[in-house]
Amino acid sequence: MTAPGDPVRAAVDAAYRDEWGQVVATLIAATGDWDLAEDCAQDAFAAALATWPRDGVPRRPGAWLTTAARNRALDRLRRDAAGAAKLRLLAADGAREPAEEDIPDERLRLIFTCCHPALPFPARVALTLRTLAGLSTAEIARALLAAEPAMAQRLVRAKRKIQEAGIPYRVPPAEQLPERLAAVLAVLYLIFNQGYGEEDPDRALNAEAIHLARVLVRLMPSEPEPRGLLALMLLHEARRPARMEGGVLVPLEDQDRSRWDRDLIDEGVAVLDRALALRRGGPYQVQAAIAACHATAPDTASTDWPQIAALYGALARLAPSPVVDLNRAVAVAMAEGIPSGLALVEELAASGRLDGYHLLPATRADLLRRAGRKAEAKAAYEEALEMAPTEPERRYLTGRLQEL
Repeated sequence: MTAPGDPVRAAVDAAYRDEWGQVVATLIAATGDWDLAEDCAQDAFAAALATWPRDGVPRRPGAWLTTAARNRALDRLRRDAAGAAKLRLLAADGAREPAEEDIPDERLRLIFTCCHPALPFPARVALTLRTLAGLSTAEIARALLAAEPAMAQRLVRAKRKIQEAGIPYRVPPAEQLPERLAAVLAVLYLIFNQGYGEEDPDRALNAEAIHLARVLVRLMPSEPEPRGLLALMLLHEARRPARMEGGVLVPLEDQDRSRWDRDLIDEGVAVLDRALALRRGGPYQVQAAIAACHATAPDTASTDWPQIAALYGALARLAPSPVVDLNRAVAVAMAEGIPSGLALVEELAASGRLDGYHLLPATRADLLRRAGRKAEAKAAYEEALEMAPTEPERRYLTGRLQEL
């Protein structure tokens, strides 16, 4: 975490969020060595921490970091006889100054390389989160609800597979785009969600995910799901200003809707309408339709909960997931009554499919509170508090406990 009053560290942190993917992508494109690219990128950010306090933050931090990482890679390859071919490629690449317009294409090539069908689907998602977003193994494991040691092995095997299979570093030809689309969309949405619930949300990653979704829409204009994902991101982003208050997470029903970004809502709804006009029924379109129901309702009481419950039912058929089932239970509770939704939550808890997921006891606690079962709600809030991964969520749960 950045120390208060440390502008240089804040600048390095911001550059990490903004530039990590570009620096790594540039080195991978030049050398084909994923581990070397990550190592030298880390060295470049360490060098920034050492030199920027003395020399000042450069006008173009991304170009500075890319040059520093490339120079570090040159040094390492000069000491490695086996790196002669990579050294020639990197030296040639160094003759070109990094340009701002290169960033989207370079990162998109990185995503499509990571999402090659020769890799298992979970490995595609994990590898892109690591190389593009710079997430740690622990952060990726948490995002994908997986064990950290297993995630580390998954990343190692994915990198080895790319090198051994000679997977090309490029955006594939048009006929090969559809088979990689599902993984690319999943990666972009996970990148968008990273930090969304944190006290200091990572706006750089969200902005980059939205930007890349726009690029993907232009790349595949006849595909509805990239538009569905873009609409979903825009509608979520529109509600961001009201999601946190004084470092405490604010649930949807308590948010000040006057603070929502109406321009983003209008754009998100328009993008969704265009996606639905192309073809109905994809999971991102359905999620965007749910978000649109929330975003266009003037208040919680007028929200179309029966429609939301029906949409979650459709989503459960398209993309089965216990998290979807949990969200559907909440919608059913609001549409049909607390007992109906609570029964679904209890059934989900008994299945064990969401063991260790803090939102399961948190949701159960909220429904129990609404039902007037305070003692049970208190126990469920305490269980959720022990699992909650972020400070804003812990503050929210603590507040609920104090109310009880």
